Amino acid sequence: MSGGTPLAKTVLLVEDSDAIRDAFTILLEDAGYTVLGAGTGEDALRLAAAHVPDLVLLDMGLPDMTGLEVVRQIKAAPATAGVAVVAVTGRDEDADRRACLAAGCAAYIVKPVNTQKLVRDLPGFMAAA
Repeated sequence: MSGGTPLAKTVLLVEDSDAIRDAFTILLEDAGYTVLGAGTGEDALRLAAAHVPDLVLLDMGLPDMTGLEVVRQIKAAPATAGVAVVAVTGRDEDADRRACLAAGCAAYIVKPVNTQKLVRDLPGFMAAA
């Protein structure tokens, strides 16, 4: 645990690319987070309900449902309504950003992700939820 967080926090990482999910898992675990990984929206919703993470990093382009639908379902469930969700996407469009924030995302990050900045910003995203 190199950078670490004061208390172990759990991040649900939702990314359909195995390679990207694996790389981010290593990055987040090295920073002291516990990481739950999901490759689909269905898996993300199941894991969020079962484990109630402190933060969800959500790829908006999933194979089985839209990221917006995942955010809406997370925010609609009483157990996960207060969980911070950060949209991670390749789309840098104002309309997409507004839609994600309106759906309940705490932040909107455009790929490629500055990983050092992401790790620095995670505690703030969680505090803002």
